[in-house]
Amino acid sequence: MSFNVLICDDSSLARKMARRSLPRGLAKEVFQASNGQEALAVISQHPVELLILDLTMPILDGVGVLEEIRAQMLEVFVVVVSGDIQPQMREKVLKLGALDFIPKPVDTRQLSDTLHRFGLY
Repeated sequence: MSFNVLICDDSSLARKMARRSLPRGLAKEVFQASNGQEALAVISQHPVELLILDLTMPILDGVGVLEEIRAQMLEVFVVVVSGDIQPQMREKVLKLGALDFIPKPVDTRQLSDTLHRFGLY
């Protein structure tokens, strides 16, 4: 299976690392956004099936993106990758529909394992 992937992080270095962490053959096309507002705009303009999402960003944070995805009933798989590793934040994003919460820096094996667990890779 291959997907259109959106990587949303305010750090260009983190976006680059996340892109390199994508399992080989997973991405048809990779889009990038530096904040949640940009991510939602990309999702509205392109068929994005997988979103790699940071939590702490300007303009609209990752929680806001998850809430908007839920409110609009958008069909996109979300994996949160963040340095905010508090247990209550992990619980919150999973309740909002994220498949998993992976601590930064993103680990290729952990991302692959998550996607495999949900039948996406």
